[in-house]
Amino acid sequence: MAVQKPTLPRGMRDFSPNEMIKRNYIFDTIRNVFNLYGYLPIETPAMENLSTLMGKYGEEGDKLLFKVLNSGNFVDKVDSNAFADAKKLTNLISEKGLRYDLTVPFARFVVMNRNELSFPFKRYQIQPVWRADKPQKGRYREFYQCDVDVIGSDSILNEAELLQITDHVFCKLGVNITIKINNRKILAGIAEVIGYPEKITDITVAIDKLDKIGLDKVNAELLEKGISENAIEKLQPILLLKGSNDEKFEVIKQTLAESEIGLKGIQEIVTLFKYVKNHNINSVCELDLTLARGLNYYTGAIIEVKSNDIQIGSICGGGRYDDLTGIFGMPGLSGVGISFGADRIYDVMSELNAFPINVKTSTKVLFINFGEEEEKYCLPFVNQLRRADVATELYPEAAKLKKQFSYADAKGIPFVVIAGTDEMNSTKLKLKNMKSGEEMTAMADVVLNTIIIQS
Repeated sequence: MAVQKPTLPRGMRDFSPNEMIKRNYIFDTIRNVFNLYGYLPIETPAMENLSTLMGKYGEEGDKLLFKVLNSGNFVDKVDSNAFADAKKLTNLISEKGLRYDLTVPFARFVVMNRNELSFPFKRYQIQPVWRADKPQKGRYREFYQCDVDVIGSDSILNEAELLQITDHVFCKLGVNITIKINNRKILAGIAEVIGYPEKITDITVAIDKLDKIGLDKVNAELLEKGISENAIEKLQPILLLKGSNDEKFEVIKQTLAESEIGLKGIQEIVTLFKYVKNHNINSVCELDLTLARGLNYYTGAIIEVKSNDIQIGSICGGGRYDDLTGIFGMPGLSGVGISFGADRIYDVMSELNAFPINVKTSTKVLFINFGEEEEKYCLPFVNQLRRADVATELYPEAAKLKKQFSYADAKGIPFVVIAGTDEMNSTKLKLKNMKSGEEMTAMADVVLNTIIIQS
């Protein structure tokens, strides 16, 4: 049999121990902040029924769903005429898909478990999602989202708390950010005043690409979607709007003076910015009227976070959804949430060298192995350190000292303990600090206490 070259699907990645330690640092930081604000963890399966996923992310989002073939001899049950129609065939041979995000599965979870939940229900979820997107820097086909949502409350205080969580997380991670904020109702008002309320989805999908493709291409896409040149001309001052948040509010109030839904959006976002001041949020919060986040389920506030120091897409985002659970038979339950993109955060922190230390291992101590008697002598001390929550290894076999020290160096283990005949006869241990090179030989309990204090 020919040797097969190992490969990965495009947009998928392996993670080394060094990378996983850093990723877990991000996950742990985010999880700890979520817990501080009273959110509870849940998990949902990787696969959902396509009926759950389809139609929730807009036409472009639906195209990026990974669909899973039905198991068994599914093709045998398909009429041969169906093979001429790709869409019809897909519906016949695929009933499930990998989740695109964590929000829609969360809405499904809430409806299915409504009798066991207390509302408002505050949840967080840290799991991978999949999108059949074109792989590029900061964009992968499998990536982790760290979602935090509260459902069952209309209060804008919830949006303010999510902004506070965002600020708290990135402050702990050492990443400088700008939080961009808009409101879907403002976007609906804009579509209304330029004469195309029914084209709100086309308009938001186009203007959401402004940073990626530029103004000319956005205008061209709007024209292709059937928006008149006159309407596009009316849209330009909004797309090009500059100034402080207060100056933007004044302009947009005048622009949307005749739009009831637009004025409602302005009222909501003004309230949110008042909360921002009261919550002592350190990060810059900026009104961005071009922010649309092309997901169909947003109905109110829209939030997106950018790194100030690294050019990359959004590293966190979310918004208010008023009736996502209604699709699953539980109407009138408003929610709001944000999602932290752990993979992009990792890329940003790597470029900024923002991880606290370049850790290669969680192991703090390596015991050198000289043979069977030395193993027997060292094992009780190894177990004692582990019970004291000090990550400890005993080299698994007798080997040359140089090899064992090289192992400690390669893994970045800070301490090495040596116990030979002399140490065993006097109930002592020798401790070496691998960074400074300093050594000490003392009674075993003294060495162990020294390690515990310094770990």
